[in-house]
Amino acid sequence: MSVRAIVNVRERVMARNDGFAATVRERLTAAHVPSLNLLSSPGAGKTALLEATLQRLGTQLRIAILTGDVQTQNDADRLAQHTERLVQAVVTGGACHLDASQVLDGLEAVHLPDTDLLIVENVGNLVCPSHWDLGEDAKVVVMSTTEGEDKPLKYPAAFERASVVVLNKVDLLPYVPYDASLAVRNALSVNPWLRVFRTSARTGEGMDAWCDWLASLVAARRTLSPA
Repeated sequence: MSVRAIVNVRERVMARNDGFAATVRERLTAAHVPSLNLLSSPGAGKTALLEATLQRLGTQLRIAILTGDVQTQNDADRLAQHTERLVQAVVTGGACHLDASQVLDGLEAVHLPDTDLLIVENVGNLVCPSHWDLGEDAKVVVMSTTEGEDKPLKYPAAFERASVVVLNKVDLLPYVPYDASLAVRNALSVNPWLRVFRTSARTGEGMDAWCDWLASLVAARRTLSPA
């Protein structure tokens, strides 16, 4: 009896995605544009964080944004109110993450010479997006005080692959039974190299430090640009 080898479809799809991600990375590196991939559970406040970011940095940095959502372009519509630049919406139609080919398509509408920073707001999910390279320089996980402190322990892959954690909605700490120090310790136990920001998009607490870090990314990349 003959035997037919079964091709691992997932590995083949991931390899194809990695090829697109490499192209995204090459284009952004050539243009000296740093890029971030924001991950979170639904409702952690990624869009609110970006709204507050655009309010503070929108006139200082030329920020391109691509949003991903399972349905609707509501997040993109919200963000478009805070910038004159095009905010691109990718509606996945049920897929739980963005892939690099979608980001590559999105770059076609971005004039990279007039762009300082690309931020991708991924689909609200801490499982699927963590495994997909979008060509970003860094993954940023946004968690909030309305979630459990054990979020990093339950979804370690997202935190292992991230460079930054933003603990959002800290203005709610007086009103919710949430131990922020424990949450941060849990995150650092998964990945001790994480940079941690504590923010409130509503009150502005911690936003200066977050925005200063974004500006430093742009400044560092500009030093690599030919004079």
